[in-house]
Amino acid sequence: MKLVAYFSTSGKTEAEAKKIAEREDADIFVIQPEEPYTSADLDWQERGCRANNEMENKSNRVALAAVCEDIAKYDEIYLGFPLWWGYAPRIINTFLESADFTGKKIIPFVTSGGSEYTQNTADDLKACAPGAIFEEGIRIK
Repeated sequence: MKLVAYFSTSGKTEAEAKKIAEREDADIFVIQPEEPYTSADLDWQERGCRANNEMENKSNRVALAAVCEDIAKYDEIYLGFPLWWGYAPRIINTFLESADFTGKKIIPFVTSGGSEYTQNTADDLKACAPGAIFEEGIRIK
């Protein structure tokens, strides 16, 4: 079975996730923070905004509103998120650490107007889900 798990703040990643889910006949899981983001939280031009504070330290984690309880039934997981400073938002790290992804194929897809999906991005994700099989990430402008 296939799953599209995604985090979206502007709706762009959500739109792509829905297209992939329809094309792949996959279930959908929305990755959401326990404390929803406000527009001020996401104002990256404001140095002290929540998103910037979360991204400053790679060990920061964002509490999830819910975990995907039935991850074990999926073989293939499309993982979608916007790139923040060239990396996945910390909530994606939390998601990957919330379950056992051993042996599961993970296909990252990212939305970004400028940042590229790099080996550093991939390595950061792989460290959070040891045993998962990561495919090359796809960047959607």
